Amino acid sequence: MPDGAAILAWATGIMLAFGYIGLAMLIALETLVPPIPSEVILPLAGFLAGQGHFSVVGLMVAATLGSLGGALVFYAAGRLLGERRLRRILNAVGGWILLEEKDLDTAREWFERRGAWAVLIGRLVPAVRSYVSLPAGVARMPLGSFVLLTTLGSGVWNGLLIGFGWLLGEHWQVVGGYVQPLGRLVPIVLLGLVAWFVVTRLRARMTSRPLR
Repeated sequence: MPDGAAILAWATGIMLAFGYIGLAMLIALETLVPPIPSEVILPLAGFLAGQGHFSVVGLMVAATLGSLGGALVFYAAGRLLGERRLRRILNAVGGWILLEEKDLDTAREWFERRGAWAVLIGRLVPAVRSYVSLPAGVARMPLGSFVLLTTLGSGVWNGLLIGFGWLLGEHWQVVGGYVQPLGRLVPIVLLGLVAWFVVTRLRARMTSRPLR
């Protein structure tokens, strides 16, 4: 497997040669082959934006489209193949595609505990973000909901990493050291916001209900 410096040089070359399309391709590939880390590629892209090569908004759009494209591949695989065939395939060739049966188990548990929200929140968690699309496809989650929640979750993740890379400039590489704590914190905050929204709506309905 190539070392970090080789991956950086390769990713930089792709982005400078192909621009926003290059970043979209890299992030789509990162979704399908997790060892190509968005935690490195996206802050690097933000740094390049700070150098005048790209716009931050353009990078966010390109990265989110790439994330969605990769996620749809896994979603389609889960939906078309089903869990049994997926497990047989992973047991047979999982080592070659760097995806193991235990990864499917982790993503399935995440999805079953959180339902549709797992697609949104899972895009913000490094351990499951690349795999949560598989159980969503197996469960035949409505495509429109899957696309919407994947786009929102990926947009937040991509925007944070690109923004930090842009803000930190030449020190963009320190972002990777904070990704794991960030990955744990963001879902907690997001769940809190969802709970606040639900409670607020319920209270509004109760207060607007006429007394009998």
